[in-house]
Amino acid sequence: MSRFASLALGLALWGISTGVMAEGVQRIVLNAKMEQECTACHIAYWPNFLPTSAWKQVMDSLDRHYGADASLSAADQKEITDWIVANSQEFGEVPPGNRITKAFWFTRQHGTRHISADVWSRQSVKSPSNCQACHVNAAEGDFNEHKVRIPR
Repeated sequence: MSRFASLALGLALWGISTGVMAEGVQRIVLNAKMEQECTACHIAYWPNFLPTSAWKQVMDSLDRHYGADASLSAADQKEITDWIVANSQEFGEVPPGNRITKAFWFTRQHGTRHISADVWSRQSVKSPSNCQACHVNAAEGDFNEHKVRIPR
């Protein structure tokens, strides 16, 4: 798939889950178990943020989840994985390390042309993975660029 096609598909999928859509179409609702488990440490990321194959790799390595042990019971891991697989798509390339912040669509939207490099090191932001620092409604899946507030 060409980079342009990957970007177009990624943006379309992003729009579907973030409310950038026609009036009356509902946004996806996160799996309750996933939301509970993920938000113990960070925002529950939306299934369209990574290709399905990347999500499978993430879910298969929870015992070493980006430097932490995020292991779940077999039943919980299966429930969450099944939900993510059902709600994600295999689009674009798997980003290095399965990191959302390294995905083409993310770097395109959050690169230095759009966001000053010093923003990521601010105490109020800390890192590119801290979506809710700037996207005030990120926990609800609303990443509308008109509602972004970059903190000082």
